[in-house]
Amino acid sequence: MMRAPSIGRALLAGALGVLTLTGAAAAPTGLGGAAAARGRYFGAAVQPSRLTDPVYTRILGQEFNSVTPENALEWDAVEPARNQFTFNAAGRVVDQARARGAAVRGRGLVSPSADHVAWLAGLGADDTRAALRVHVTATVTHFRGQVGTWDVVSEAFSDAGTVRPSVFANRLGPAYLEEAFRAARAADPAARLCYNDFGIEDLALAKAQAVYDLVRDFKTRAVPIDCIGLESHFPDAAGIPAAYARTIATFAALGVDVEITELDIGGSGSTQADAYRRVVSSCVVVSRCRGITVWGIRDSDSWRPDLTPLLFDATGARKPAYYGALSALRICASAC
Repeated sequence: MMRAPSIGRALLAGALGVLTLTGAAAAPTGLGGAAAARGRYFGAAVQPSRLTDPVYTRILGQEFNSVTPENALEWDAVEPARNQFTFNAAGRVVDQARARGAAVRGRGLVSPSADHVAWLAGLGADDTRAALRVHVTATVTHFRGQVGTWDVVSEAFSDAGTVRPSVFANRLGPAYLEEAFRAARAADPAARLCYNDFGIEDLALAKAQAVYDLVRDFKTRAVPIDCIGLESHFPDAAGIPAAYARTIATFAALGVDVEITELDIGGSGSTQADAYRRVVSSCVVVSRCRGITVWGIRDSDSWRPDLTPLLFDATGARKPAYYGALSALRICASAC
């Protein structure tokens, strides 16, 4: 076992035993195992091209019991031309996860990436609605029984709390969100369906309140929604809202699960370690917060590597942040 930095030893207080997922082949013994012992998951966003990297795949297999194909399920990756679907890249991630007993979250069914798809831009309202239904149905059906949770719509609101202009909103209005969720439910009734966004980690903000109102409305009208995803991209420890845990609990009180879906926190050392501990603890103390996904594995795999925002450094070594997250899963779950 790798020797923990001093901050890690202090945070863990000796709690570095091995935990495994019952019944899962090659179950993770670190973050994923600790989360599974509490009935949760700890996952990572996975880039298909990295699956040939032995350091990357070793960490993935040892540490994470859930994966999200990072951008391989975005509209522009899956359906770059109308009715021409390509699932190969996402499929590699899904197959690797299922081979070792890990869960899979699907991100990007309907997201801002669609605004960059040229063939969508020229459609009228009726064709746009049909294209939305076909895309959601084809993608969810292809992975039915393999992807257990979908971020059906992501990043649909502006900071002002209004529906963000997009190829779908401009032609169909806010109703496109409901269209997408109903199509996803019809395609796979067993899948869990989430709305996912950034900047909704504090309910005092207009954007977060708008998402809260959306979820409440969907629940009232029996529009299928099972969970809310807080992306939680924080530039540094100071960016974590004081109301973060309260926001998670308030969303959960609507009768939906909450998931932290794209976590990364800029920084280093003990400050970053404590930030990860606080975020993970905020999930652990809410029974309906089902799990956490970090947006990448090593700092060098991050979409913003200059912030060194992840749990492993570029060599694959565990950072103090790793031990901060692990300590929250091991200790806070039983004591907070």
